[in-house]
Amino acid sequence: MGVFPDFEGLSGIEDLREVAGALLMFVLIVAVLMLIVSGICWAIGSSNGNYQLAHRGRAGVFVSFAGAILAGAGVAWLNWLITIGNQL
Repeated sequence: MGVFPDFEGLSGIEDLREVAGALLMFVLIVAVLMLIVSGICWAIGSSNGNYQLAHRGRAGVFVSFAGAILAGAGVAWLNWLITIGNQL
């Protein structure tokens, strides 16, 4: 009696890749918009001497960069796991 894995059990792998790509696009658009708004707040706060606004703008810029990096890394990791799963 041979026991073998069912390789046809996950038929929606390509749909999963499309969903991950669409989510990446959405996250990157939000990150760019957040970067623009936070950069404007940082510039206005720095030029007017409002250090609280400048600090919040600077934090927003760093958070938007971190969000974009994590989103890209998450999609790359998901694609790597899908590729490894297909090779098993």
